Amino acid sequence: MATALAIVPLSPATPVAKADKPVGQARTYVVPAGSPLPSVADLRAGAEQQLAAAEGRVGPTTPLEVVGPAAGYGRKTTVPAVTPRPTALASKALPTLAAVSYPEPARTMSLAECKANMGGTAKVYIKSRFAVCTALQVTTVWARSSGQVGTSSYTVYIRGTVPKESDRTMFFDYDLTNFVSVGTTGAAGMRIGLKGVIAQDWPAAARPVLSNTLPVTKTLTQMKASPHYTHTVRYAPGQGSGAGAADLIAAVYQPEIVSTMPPGWVGPSPVTGKPFMFAPRWDAASYLRNSTGSGNPANKGGAAFSMVGTLAYSSKAGAPEKAVADHIKQAFANPVATKPLNAHKNVPGDNLQEPLHRLFLDKRRRDRNRAVAVRECTRYWGTNYTSGGTKECDEFPFATTYEGSAASEFDVHVEKNNFSVLPVPGVQNGAAGNLLSGFYNANRIIDGLEDGFIVKIN
Repeated sequence: MATALAIVPLSPATPVAKADKPVGQARTYVVPAGSPLPSVADLRAGAEQQLAAAEGRVGPTTPLEVVGPAAGYGRKTTVPAVTPRPTALASKALPTLAAVSYPEPARTMSLAECKANMGGTAKVYIKSRFAVCTALQVTTVWARSSGQVGTSSYTVYIRGTVPKESDRTMFFDYDLTNFVSVGTTGAAGMRIGLKGVIAQDWPAAARPVLSNTLPVTKTLTQMKASPHYTHTVRYAPGQGSGAGAADLIAAVYQPEIVSTMPPGWVGPSPVTGKPFMFAPRWDAASYLRNSTGSGNPANKGGAAFSMVGTLAYSSKAGAPEKAVADHIKQAFANPVATKPLNAHKNVPGDNLQEPLHRLFLDKRRRDRNRAVAVRECTRYWGTNYTSGGTKECDEFPFATTYEGSAASEFDVHVEKNNFSVLPVPGVQNGAAGNLLSGFYNANRIIDGLEDGFIVKIN
């Protein structure tokens, strides 16, 4: 953690060329976006220590929501990202089951949206698995022998998006904004560098294609005149790993902001700020959209950010999936009251520490999940639980997850009967199934433990 700025005279033993004669000293702090900029009077009253404390809070650079190989990179934050309120299907009855479909996730994000959701404790905004942003503020305190004489600040917002489902290209938009200077500073001559670094990727042999728009270095004045930069990253298919033709590539994309003191000012320099990293992922899974590239094999598959997805179901009156949503809500809120009986039941899927994982490739295990669920429905409600064919046995966690009803038969670490079953109207069960399938496909949820999602009921 940085400490408050001390004015230390240059040592007479250190010769300084006349052209480089120092005019003052400066210290740069990397702080969360939206941190207050102290006045000169505030600084002389000790406010600089607050900047040092704020800098200490920047620490972790890995969002809590990251899954897959990148989840083990760096240090994870304990603060969840900001996310939009989950939205499910409109709460009205639809005429046919085929009409029930999951909403397409957002693939764009404006700078205004990013700004509106950043600041304070918010370090990352996850609009969807295809639109994520982060930010960092750089504040410099300028001083002379008489004490602090000025402050300056600027903020960098970085938005990561995958605009097209059929294009493996990821876009990272850098915007420098909120330029502020108070008192006497050398900010105009400060040099600002922007980098987008692939800090690590899996498999290590995979090779990205990056646009040459970054790195870039300019003075603060030049950055104010040209504050926007777009950096693109793409991995070609055929370099990944994974079963089911997943062709999975994971990476860490780490933005870096480098501030260098202008001539005549001395102090720690350069100072590098690292906002929260992005966890991009590419796949060409045979069971997801664009698996063939629509005639262009070089572009098959797609990209997403490797973060826990959120499946939203509605329990509002008229929602086509209401009965299933009510069942899941009960399983989360009071699991011991659900069937089968288990006094220690703790159904996963409602928090980031216990996400669900899609099960697609192992049909035998999916069938077993379903069979165990039906067995328990029959045990508790009898062979006529279908009420003449109008009801079906609903299970949670879903049969299409590794946490499904038969999980304990495949994993000795899973407690028995840690699931819930309930007969529900078949039409609503089917609607919920359609929504789940649409969610999997639209959000590129892959099979296995390297991906994950949670369920929210609204």
